[in-house]
Amino acid sequence: MSYSPSPDVEKNVDTIDLVLASGQETASSASVHSSDASTKGSEVAVEKDLELPKIEYRLPAKNGRSSFTRWLNHIFFSVYRKTFTVIFFANLIAFIVIVAQHGGRPAAPDVGSAASANLMVTLLFRQENFVNVAYEIAVACPHSAPVWLRAKLAKVFHYGGAHSGSGVAAVVWYIMYTACTTRDYIQMPSSAGLANVITSYVLVTMFCLIVAGAHPTFRRMYHDYFEALHRYSGWVALCTFWVHTIFAGNEYRMMESNPPVSLGRYLIGTPNFWTLCISTSCTILSWGRLRRVRVYPEVLSDHAIRLHFKYRDMPPFYGLKISNRPLLEWHAFATIPDDDVDHKGRKGFSLVVSNAGDWTNQAIKTPPTKLWVRGYPLHGLLYTSKLFKKIVVVATGSGIGPCLSLFYANATPRRIFWSTPAPEKTYGDKIMKTVLTADPEAVIWNTRTQGRPDMVAVTYQLVMEAQAEAVFIISNPKLTRRVVFGMESRGIPAYGAIFDS
Repeated sequence: MSYSPSPDVEKNVDTIDLVLASGQETASSASVHSSDASTKGSEVAVEKDLELPKIEYRLPAKNGRSSFTRWLNHIFFSVYRKTFTVIFFANLIAFIVIVAQHGGRPAAPDVGSAASANLMVTLLFRQENFVNVAYEIAVACPHSAPVWLRAKLAKVFHYGGAHSGSGVAAVVWYIMYTACTTRDYIQMPSSAGLANVITSYVLVTMFCLIVAGAHPTFRRMYHDYFEALHRYSGWVALCTFWVHTIFAGNEYRMMESNPPVSLGRYLIGTPNFWTLCISTSCTILSWGRLRRVRVYPEVLSDHAIRLHFKYRDMPPFYGLKISNRPLLEWHAFATIPDDDVDHKGRKGFSLVVSNAGDWTNQAIKTPPTKLWVRGYPLHGLLYTSKLFKKIVVVATGSGIGPCLSLFYANATPRRIFWSTPAPEKTYGDKIMKTVLTADPEAVIWNTRTQGRPDMVAVTYQLVMEAQAEAVFIISNPKLTRRVVFGMESRGIPAYGAIFDS
């Protein structure tokens, strides 16, 4: 159900107080930041004690017949899962058709082509340039289009469903292919056939390791192991796939043509060869851009640091992978365009790192001066905010970092709700000023002095005040799901990061 602001809402609403998540009443006043429009841009915003605003809109009941149907519609049947299901069942139908057409004995090359095609799609949806094109197509929709259409296109960041759906389908196809090659070798033994069978079993083993390691539970508990397993199993599989393709081509060209054509001519005539070329190109494009660059750290506090890069300029709405151990772990961050020009005339960009784990903690305690970067900068969730006429941006803690790029772009009118402990002390005057410039009436909630706010209630209040079309939240997984569900179950489009994509 799409959200369309109505002026009638204001006529029948009751005034209720902002409540803390713990259920206690809020204090009668709080520290809220505001800035005078007549002051110079270099001055820090003046902090004033103002009376807390009252909620002027009753939080309406959730849509749907029951909590179970709401759970199905807004949580279980997410766009990510729908995409996964559509791709997987489309492959299952093709699987059944091929088996039926060949009387239960499908030709191995046909099955292999289906497996490699799915592998190609899997890698394309992890290739930065391809994903950026998908974002550009979705965001090209004009504001004159109905909200429901733009709201659906904004779900393009669920593309991980296509990646995982095609990946699982590729494994199923390849298990079937391995069974076919084993059957063919038993019927017609040859040295090429034996090599084909051996490499097939190696590939199946690698694919199964990748799928098992990508399970959300394993990924959350052992993320470093997941990353290493995914990367090295993938590299072994890709190299083995090329060896396998040559041996398989040498075997099946003898079986399919009389007289047999040359190996090279046979290979370039198979779909498997070209899909494998594209898959390999995806990996080369990403790792071929690996480089070590200079970093200029700016310590904000003992909880956060801002890392500045000057090796290139960066437009708004992009993210980048960084690492100090490129073969072991990578960390993705949203970038923020910088304004300071270096001696080469480049402004560069920065990213905000807060203490959220071993790597980030080490980066704050021992600021790096050089880091590795890889791949092309990638569009993220907040890029889809351009689809809407007005939005509400919700952030907690260091979640404000990715939002700074959106504020810099200034492409979409917005209201801001930022909940964090000691915002000015933790993140500094520059970030505070950027937030208040983006929204002079931003709700900056200091959880250290004000307690925890009711995130859903405050967000809904801002949506109604601004007559916004959508909500974007950058926070931890639990709170992201709560706010997104709280908005979507009331008919308001809401978007938060996918943590298992």
